Amino acid sequence: MNNPPVLKNISPLIPAGGDMEKSITFYEKLGFKKIHQEGNPVTMAIVKRDCAEIFLLKNEDQHLAKSTTFRIQVDGIEQLYQEFQANGGEMIHPDGQLETKPWGMKEFVIIDVAGVCITFCESAN
Repeated sequence: MNNPPVLKNISPLIPAGGDMEKSITFYEKLGFKKIHQEGNPVTMAIVKRDCAEIFLLKNEDQHLAKSTTFRIQVDGIEQLYQEFQANGGEMIHPDGQLETKPWGMKEFVIIDVAGVCITFCESAN
């Protein structure tokens, strides 16, 4: 059989700032679980929630972190938004509240402790 290749999940490697424990704690507050770490002190960690997996790399370059952005597709975005609000809501960007965009996606934005921008999105259809 000649089955076509299938792309699966993407696992971004992102700058996590200089304080890895603070970054890991932030992602745990988002419902991720640390599934791996390396170094003493920690220089790399992998956090995962459902199918979303993120590699956190110790990197203190603020410019790199602030220019890093990615999107995570979600089923049940309104419930996720409420979950984050119930955890204090401070991770939600002031200009990134949950809304339906003209391109047909419900989205909201968080900024992690290093300055990385993550958009959570779900088709509004």
